[in-house]
Amino acid sequence: MDVPGERSSHSNKVPTLGGVGIFFGLSIALCIFASFQGSNELFVMLGALIILFFTGIKDDILVLAPITKFTTQIICAVVLTVLCDVRIEKFQGLLGIHELPYLVSVAFTVFVSVLIINAFNLIDGIDGLAGGIALIGTVFFGTYFYLDGDTDYVLLSSALIGSLLSFLWFNFSRRQKIFMGDTGSMIVGYLLAFLAVKFIQLNQSSESQIIVRNAPVIAISVLFFPLMDTLRVFIVRILNKKSPFEADKNHIHHRLLSLGLSHTQSSIMVYMFSLIVIGFSLYFNHNGIHTHLIMLLSFGILLSLIPFMIERKDGSIKISQLLQTDVKKEKEDDQVSH
Repeated sequence: MDVPGERSSHSNKVPTLGGVGIFFGLSIALCIFASFQGSNELFVMLGALIILFFTGIKDDILVLAPITKFTTQIICAVVLTVLCDVRIEKFQGLLGIHELPYLVSVAFTVFVSVLIINAFNLIDGIDGLAGGIALIGTVFFGTYFYLDGDTDYVLLSSALIGSLLSFLWFNFSRRQKIFMGDTGSMIVGYLLAFLAVKFIQLNQSSESQIIVRNAPVIAISVLFFPLMDTLRVFIVRILNKKSPFEADKNHIHHRLLSLGLSHTQSSIMVYMFSLIVIGFSLYFNHNGIHTHLIMLLSFGILLSLIPFMIERKDGSIKISQLLQTDVKKEKEDDQVSH
């Protein structure tokens, strides 16, 4: 049970083992699908999920050391990357890099997978946020796999969509609320990382029926919110001379809550943000990969700054002069301290 504390936005104890339901929903579906399809990749995926499941359960109940979780995540990412050969093989000229050597490709894919897993863990702070963002990403990748005729990944996406919809039903509930917990966030982040890497890999293969130009940039746009919010929070913590892994209330969803939005309203705002960023990226996909990436980063970062450019005052929302206010406050604090 999650006991309310200083950082909590709920007042009652809430079960944190929603990841158990997500895991069992996925496991049953994957076992059935893999049996019919005879897919080794789905069985390997299930094995990795079992490892993450027990690690997450222990962390939700007893709290594990960060190094233990990182080690488990790395092992699971290596298993899937090496045994299923699902990896980022090319940069398509991004940053002047084309084909990657095998070991570099494996190492980079593992790094990206661990990054995405922890990004979903960090944004899991309010009702519906991590689950909803994962649902949007899974529907996007699942639609592509369906159009491309990749049955195994359509089934995997379908299993994850079903589990997430079931979880969100209770996550948004007032009387039967349940949280995803580290078990759920690690499993969901792991699967999204796998789907994103497979999406990039298929678009770099001559066997794919549908080729999406600038696939790496499109994949970034689908996962833009968790990646961007994680990077921004890490930078803020480091600038404040704190550990990047120290919990605080600097996430975008915390800012939305401080503006008076409810959990549901805040999550819906982030859903809209993600859909707008994905739509923007698809619309400008005809550009060169460097231009496309710069446009995506500029637009996405600018859009994410909007909650920090407004403030709630006297019950109304107004344009904020946060930078000027912060500078004045720092000067006043310095004078007081002197």
